[in-house]
Amino acid sequence: MIQQALRMYHVPEVIQVMLDDYFSGFHMRFSTNDFTTNWINLEVRIAMGCTISSTLFVIVIEVILKAAEGSAGPANLGGGCSMPPLKAFMDDTTIICSKEDETRRVLTRLDVLMSWCRMEFKPKKSRSLSIRKGKVDEATTFIVAEQQIPTVSQEPAKSVGMIPL
Repeated sequence: MIQQALRMYHVPEVIQVMLDDYFSGFHMRFSTNDFTTNWINLEVRIAMGCTISSTLFVIVIEVILKAAEGSAGPANLGGGCSMPPLKAFMDDTTIICSKEDETRRVLTRLDVLMSWCRMEFKPKKSRSLSIRKGKVDEATTFIVAEQQIPTVSQEPAKSVGMIPL
């Protein structure tokens, strides 16, 4: 998926090869007082703490979002305003749809794409909010990765940096 994303964003081939060589060289081993394993080649291609890894992660997520956004039209916000169905920062994604079935289609498409990329959703860390005719609709629930996404009423979202009063 990383190579596909690099091609999609027209990264020069020499840089693609350099990145492929860099990431194919990740190895690790474990040691105890009495034993050390052989070196193990790591298959996961994004390294935590690596500067280029966070950039690659963002472009891979962007490719996934682009592939899923066609599952729903722009959300009608009223007054002639509309908004694309997907908004994201890093791996925090917001789905905004005018219709419940569009939201379900987008979630299903994202679920398929994430599985294909060997990534997974964490529904317990997600929240859903459905509004019908200006009121919160508690009856509408959404499922991703075969788990229900909690509503903001069931489990209020926590904000980083929020100061309790």
